[in-house]
Amino acid sequence: VNTDPAVALNATFSPVYPPVGRLAMLSQSGALGLAILAYARRLNIGFSSFVSIGNKADVSGNDLIQYWAEDSRTDVILLYLESFGNPRKFGQLARRITRSKPIVALKSGRSNAGARAASSHTGALAATDTVVDGLFRQAGVIRTNTMEELFDVAVLLAHQPLPAGRRVAVLTNAGGPGILAADECEGRGLQLPPLSDQTVAELRSFLPAAASVANPVDMLASAPPEHFVRAMKALLRDGRVDSLIVIFIPPLITDPDEVAAAIVEGATSAGPKPVLATFMSARGAPDVLSNIPSYVFPEAAAAALATVTTYGEWRRRPLGTIPKFDDIKTEEIREVIGLGLGRGGGWLHPAEVERLFAACGIPLARSRNAASADEAVLAATEIGFPVVLKAVGPTILHKTEVGGVALSLKDAAGVIEACDRMIARLGVDLVSFVVQEMVPGGVEVVVGATVDPTFGPVVLYGSGGILIELLADVSCRIHPLTDIDVESMLEEVKGTVLLRGYRGTPPSDEAVLREVIHRVSSLLELAPEIQEMDLNPVEVLKQGVRAVDARVRVERLPEPRPSRRIAY
Repeated sequence: VNTDPAVALNATFSPVYPPVGRLAMLSQSGALGLAILAYARRLNIGFSSFVSIGNKADVSGNDLIQYWAEDSRTDVILLYLESFGNPRKFGQLARRITRSKPIVALKSGRSNAGARAASSHTGALAATDTVVDGLFRQAGVIRTNTMEELFDVAVLLAHQPLPAGRRVAVLTNAGGPGILAADECEGRGLQLPPLSDQTVAELRSFLPAAASVANPVDMLASAPPEHFVRAMKALLRDGRVDSLIVIFIPPLITDPDEVAAAIVEGATSAGPKPVLATFMSARGAPDVLSNIPSYVFPEAAAAALATVTTYGEWRRRPLGTIPKFDDIKTEEIREVIGLGLGRGGGWLHPAEVERLFAACGIPLARSRNAASADEAVLAATEIGFPVVLKAVGPTILHKTEVGGVALSLKDAAGVIEACDRMIARLGVDLVSFVVQEMVPGGVEVVVGATVDPTFGPVVLYGSGGILIELLADVSCRIHPLTDIDVESMLEEVKGTVLLRGYRGTPPSDEAVLREVIHRVSSLLELAPEIQEMDLNPVEVLKQGVRAVDARVRVERLPEPRPSRRIAY
């Protein structure tokens, strides 16, 4: 569909021709596309163009977003996606386009039904949908969970400016909906600040004594249309307010059409501040509100505003840079990778892992390999007590689950006893031991990487330790990472608060942790053969970090397929 009057094309199976508007939409489902056009017609949502691309035999989503980026009739791009053809290209395009035009996407296939098997923590946690979240956040794409939410966000973006901040005022003629709006705002990270003394005094000058002039402002059910106009203008003048939600429930004594006209008049003074309406009428919002997004319930208005506010913050942040490290030893890294590939690939030996991360500048806890209990005692003496003993074997992946870790061994007798227990428990699965320095307590995090079959190399950060899969408190981004990417990853993980000092604990060395994440991304660039990588746990100390356990799996890269040139 192309609604440009010079074209006026409807090449769909739908009998519905949508209103002219500033939204462009892609649907990867033709049947759903028919329903979308009918829904948009019912809500009077206008399109510049609409395209159903099916299996993308020729025209792809990347083609269309490039076209719409340059289309003067399109302000907002909407996507219903079931798959990605070239996600890396999508990310590059979207990161550029969303700086000037918002992209709102509904990506289906969130379930774990298609999750792949993985041997590492990172591989298990970086499920495809988690990677989709990371890609969208990295590129500034607004992700919605439902089609209804997609259009809630779209109409706000199409008709109102982006909020300058998270401070919201709520104006209502009924207390209950105002409370619901306030709860939803605060639950989604928005703020309802106290109003300025000047605003409170102005509201008091014309509202009844029983009205509440706190935020939310409850004018009571008797509020006439002129009170909506005056209150809206007062709130929009307040320097503490970035956005305004106006709620109206029609009482018998008030004409809804007059209130709708009053809301439009009050919004004329909004300037750069967005205004949203909740018009809780059986007839729906009057047509006069066509340029002010109107929602049936206050929670939907607050949710859409929170989503758009987050997007506005993304637009204002800098592009970011990819750090470069001069101390990384490229030849050493390639040599270690070559050793693993020479055996046919698979998990690197502990000594190789230690060499690999040393060459990359990622600090690991000091360790020694030992083939027997006697060698383990010698290694422990060399490192210095107390030590940690770990079992090594090709089938031993998660050591704590099989009793393959012994902590705080204070002397030679303790090392020998721990070796004997592991030999008895693990039998032929046990090949050797690793003796490691005991790292003093820090905050445990995980840093890892995996190669997603669709998205390519992905870097993961999260809360680490033995509860990593249970907590699933992780964030991921597609390689390579900018400094802004790493910053946002840390902010998305709840456990990051522990790094910054929690309940009297001293803050940890967050700056060095950020550097470690960047060095992992650099390692992927130099060694694309790495398929899975875990640094778990990484102990983040008051000064510096130590990776206590690390595993790396390498595989030979497939040979590039020769290009097929067809002569015409």
